[in-house]
Amino acid sequence: MATPQSDGQRWRKHPAHGVIILPDQPTIVFLTVCTKDRKPWLATNEIHDLLRSVWIDATAWMVGRYMILPDHIHLFAAPATPELPLENWVKYFKSQFTKQHKRPEHHWQTDHWDTRLRGGESYEEKWHYVMHNPVRHGLVERAEDWPYQGEINELRWQ
Repeated sequence: MATPQSDGQRWRKHPAHGVIILPDQPTIVFLTVCTKDRKPWLATNEIHDLLRSVWIDATAWMVGRYMILPDHIHLFAAPATPELPLENWVKYFKSQFTKQHKRPEHHWQTDHWDTRLRGGESYEEKWHYVMHNPVRHGLVERAEDWPYQGEINELRWQ
C-alpha cells in the first residue's frame, strides 16, 4: 500500500479549491455540494424553493442549471462579482440556507467539489451527465420527470 512518503504524493482531507477568473475568458464552474454523512433530506419542494431563493439572493455568483438529489446538489455557477471567491460564496449560501431552513438535524458536508469547465462543450457534456443522475439512482424512469432541477440564469460560454 502506498503511503504519502513512499509515492511522493500528499494526501488531502479536503479537495483543492481556487477558481482562477480570467477577465478575457468565460468562467463556468461545476459544483457538487453534499449533505453531512450523505443523509437524504434535500429532495423536497420546500428545500427546492428555499435553495432557489437563497441562490437568487446570493448574487456574487450566478447559478445556471442545477440538480437537487436526495443527498447532494450539482450546479453550474459563474461569477457575477469576480472579487468574491467561489469558496466564500458556497459557505455563504449554505449558511443562509441553514438560517432560513431552521432544521437542526439537517447539516451540510463541510466542503464541496468544484471544477472549472474548459469550454461550451464540457458544459453540455456535464449537464447531460447530471440530468441523468435521478435515472441512474432509480428515482425516476425519465430524467425530465425529476422535479428538483432547473435553471436560474442562462450561463453562456461566449
